[in-house]
Amino acid sequence: MAREPAASLIVAVFLLSACASAQPEVAAIIEKPTKESRAELARAVSSALNGAAVTLADNALTKDSVLVIEKARLLGRDLDKPERFRLLKVGKDCALVHEGTGRRMMLASTTCVPK
Repeated sequence: MAREPAASLIVAVFLLSACASAQPEVAAIIEKPTKESRAELARAVSSALNGAAVTLADNALTKDSVLVIEKARLLGRDLDKPERFRLLKVGKDCALVHEGTGRRMMLASTTCVPK
């Protein structure tokens, strides 16, 4: 019986430390886009799309936390679904999440604020 309280204490400490290290995630927008942060965003989106070339507006993710990328149309209609990304503030950091795959890319050069 002496082991049960000790085991319970260890489990409680583990759970508390896990909760303390979990950082809340909230929808975010880019606060002050810079040339560096725009380039970082374009690289992250391109990487998520297997290296596809992307052109983003200078104000991408500055008004809304969702970024929608459509494939370029060569001839006629493109029936593929657009790719969607979400910007999240995770603690002090910004993360771009590709909704199609769940892939998360941290944006070290980008400053974001909760939306």
